[in-house]
Formats: sequence, structure tokens, C-alpha cells
Amino acid sequence: MENETMDRKIEKTTGWRVAFTKRALPYWGGALFLALVLWLVFRDNSSTLRVDGQTLTIGNVTEGEFNDYIRISGQVQPMTTIQISPLEGGVVEEIIREEGSQVKKGDEILRMSNENLDLQILNSEAELAEKENLLRNTMISMEQEKLSVRQEKLQLQMEVRRNKRAYEQQKALYDEKLIAREEWLKAEEDYLLSLDKLELVKNKEIQDSLYRTVQIEQMQESLDNMKINMQMIRKRKDNLTIKAPIDGELGLLDAVLGQSIASGTRIGQINDLSSYKIEAQIDEHYIDRVTAGLEAVFERQNESFHAVIRKVYPEVREGKFKADFKFSGEQPENIRTGQTYYMNLQLGLPEEAVLIPRGTFYQYTGGKWIYVLSPDGSRAAKREIRIGRQNPQYYEVEEGLQPGEKVIISNYETFRDNDILILK
Repeated sequence: MENETMDRKIEKTTGWRVAFTKRALPYWGGALFLALVLWLVFRDNSSTLRVDGQTLTIGNVTEGEFNDYIRISGQVQPMTTIQISPLEGGVVEEIIREEGSQVKKGDEILRMSNENLDLQILNSEAELAEKENLLRNTMISMEQEKLSVRQEKLQLQMEVRRNKRAYEQQKALYDEKLIAREEWLKAEEDYLLSLDKLELVKNKEIQDSLYRTVQIEQMQESLDNMKINMQMIRKRKDNLTIKAPIDGELGLLDAVLGQSIASGTRIGQINDLSSYKIEAQIDEHYIDRVTAGLEAVFERQNESFHAVIRKVYPEVREGKFKADFKFSGEQPENIRTGQTYYMNLQLGLPEEAVLIPRGTFYQYTGGKWIYVLSPDGSRAAKREIRIGRQNPQYYEVEEGLQPGEKVIISNYETFRDNDILILK
């Protein structure tokens, strides 16, 4: 029995059963690992979302003429507007013209009062009267002094004549040896002294005349300046009455009775209604493309009108900048300040381009990508694109789309950036 057992041969496993032996286990492990690697490499990582196709807005990608314009709105404003600001502060006493009234140049609009200015006028008048009295008194005093010097001069002239006569008599007597030499010399000295005194008075008269002339001129100049100052102060009082600087329409009158208004405060404006302009607010996206000279077209009363940009303001406020348009050709009838016109502003010449209709998707993607429908319309895939210019109807597609394709142009907020949309 033992020999039979020892002599029995072990059968060798062959065929498909080899795959289930212990020796095949490492191969099974390697195959599974390879399959896992291939699955990780070639699996579809795209995220999908099922959406209701009835709620979507589909747009066709076309090739056609892109008209480079934007739609803007503007308000009619007078071409010339003059600000009303009082040159003199005061309290409003009377409002003569109401806002919106038609005025002529020089028409009174409102009157004000200013007690401090009235007090300045009284003080200036009193000071002017005082100066006039001082000048008058000075001239009287100078005239009296002039008469006094003249009288002294006459007195000395008479004394010179007497002393000369006495000197000549004494000289004749001395020559005849009838008087002493001392008497003759005394008479000569009296005569020469009177001549010197007369000369002094004459010099004084000349100097006093020059001094009086200069002093009177100075006082007269001071008086004239005071009169000019007085006229200016009275003119300031005239400034308390606000008058229209030009013919036009009184607009934005901001004043009430009893209100205290400081000098230079803007209280209204006069609109020159002989010519108008259109003020438009434009998105800052176009600030580099909007320049003076560009033309805009708008319709009013079933007629087309043209306007040209006359000025572009560089300041950007709340994402917009301002531009002024002037009418090119005829103006609409019954034009009024504050009317709103909707204009098409031409930014460039029409060009052939790939186009897609405007849609709310742009606000979500910024024009960097879009969902493109499959040929059968059952699904849509995300695709990167590049959008160039835009007008109120179309976007210009520079890269990423071909004419004939269909895209989703409605809002993307509910899609949560999924790569694939399955349309139900």
C-alpha cells in the first residue's frame, strides 16, 4: 500500500484553470492595478447638470456685418447757462421773478437788504463830510495866512521905502558934514535890515504857496478817493438787487423770503434758450473710444436727427463719464430743457464678424466662456471664447465659435459652473 501511494503521480493543472491558482494571484493584482490606472486616466471628469430646455434662451452664431455703435441716453440742456450769485450778501426782502419765468437782460429777479452795508454807507458819508469840512477849513486857514503874509509884505515894503528915504537924507547931511557919522551909519543899517526882512517875507510867501499847493492837492486827492469809495459802497447797495445778465429763462431759483444769502452763493441760473446741447452719461468701458467729433443719431417725432460730440469730460463717477453733444443740422421742434433723447452713438465703421445675440450670460461669464449646444440639441458643453466689441444687439466673437453653432445666451446663475448641461 505504501509503495502504491508513493508511486502515484501528481496531475499538473492546465488550461483556463491555471488562472484560478495561487500562482496567478500576482497577475490578477497587476491587471486590476492597470485597469484602475487606465480608468483614472481616461475617465470623463466633466460635471453634468440636467436642465429644462424650455427655460433656456438659445442664440444662433452667425456671420454678418457688425455695426459698431452703442445706445445711450442724454438730456437736453441749454448750450449756455449763466450762474446767478449775489456779489453782496444780504437777506431776501422780495422775490420779483419766479423760477421758469422768461426774463430780459436787466430785469430784476429779487431784492435783498443788508443793515451792515447801510451802516457802512452812513459811516462813509459822515467821514466824507468830515474830510470835506477839514479841507474847507484848511483852505480858509491857508487863505488867511496868505493874506497875513501879504499884509506883512506890504508893511515891510513901506518900511523899506521909509528907511531908504531916511538913509538918503542922512547920507546927504553926512556928506555936508552936518551930522555925525554914527547917525548916517544907523540909518544905513535900518535900511539894509528892512530890505533883508522884506526878502525873508517874499521867500516865505513863495514857500507857503508851494506848501499850500501840495497840501491842498493831497487833501483833494484824499477827498476824491473817498468819493470813489463812497460810489463803490453805493454800488454795492445796488448789487443787493439781483438782475438778469442775459435774455433767457430763469431756472433753479433757490431763494425764499427772509433767507440770509452769503456773497457768491449760487441761487439760480439763466438759461440761454437760443441754442441747446445734449448731456449724456456713457459707461466707462467706452472712455478710450469716445472722442470729440463722433456722430450720434436719434429719432424724434418720426424724424431722424443728428448730433456730434463737442466735449468729453475726463472725470469718471459711479462708472460713467459725461459727454456733450451739439445738434448737427436741424433741432427737433418744441425742444425743452430736461427732455431725454435715446441716441445711437457710432464708434466705428461696419465690419464683417462672427456674431451672437446679446444675453444675460455675459454678466455671469464676463464673455470668457459660453455653453455650446450639440448638433442634436440634447446637451450643451462649456467652451472658452473671446468677445470683442458689442452693440445693443450683438456681441462680436473673436475666438471660440463658428457660424451655424447654437449657444445658450440666457442667465447662467443656476448652472453652478457645470461643464455639461443635459437638456430635458
